[in-house]
Amino acid sequence: MNITRLEEAQSAFLERFPGGFAHPEMLAIAKKHKVDKMTALVQERFAKARFKDTDAIVASMSEVVGKSSLVSIFEKPRFKEFAGLMLPEDKKQLAGGLRSWLHGDRQAGFEAVLDVLSAGRLAKWSLQTVIPMYFHPTTEVFLKPTTVKGVIEFFELEVPPYRPTPSWEFYEAYHAAIMDMQVRVDPSLRLATAAFCGFLMMSLGGDRE
Repeated sequence: MNITRLEEAQSAFLERFPGGFAHPEMLAIAKKHKVDKMTALVQERFAKARFKDTDAIVASMSEVVGKSSLVSIFEKPRFKEFAGLMLPEDKKQLAGGLRSWLHGDRQAGFEAVLDVLSAGRLAKWSLQTVIPMYFHPTTEVFLKPTTVKGVIEFFELEVPPYRPTPSWEFYEAYHAAIMDMQVRVDPSLRLATAAFCGFLMMSLGGDRE
């Protein structure tokens, strides 16, 4: 990790936005993305007791994907169609995998969800990580390919090579790198992982001051 670049990025960001994510412009962006509403929705819909109803869980997954501003407009209808055509056993595996990821064995859950998405040719980082990030906003990470690749290169992160297809090995390595970077910056920049990754994204290329 290039700590010097991280420190420089922090200085530039805080100079531009005093108070970090408490700055009015940052609050407006958070409001635009409906961060608080999406987090509350996901934490309510995917509470542990909710997983007794598999159909409702899959329907809620489709709803969240459809509402999230972080998911591509091309992926939203594809996931909705896929969820509507899933066989009962696939729904059970998908819901069970998500339950494990959110409430138990993270790796087993990640891989179970990935298996189902792969079968539907929907193994995309955004679909794989969006719900866990909303449910655990300070400990799980949303991966947007362009941002991930830029962050790895610019901040010289030591992680496995990025691949378009999700893998637990890469997720855990990138996740650990983000957690490590967060503890090295001002508290105003680490309210949630999505916000922190937004700061990193704004520090890349033309977005840097």
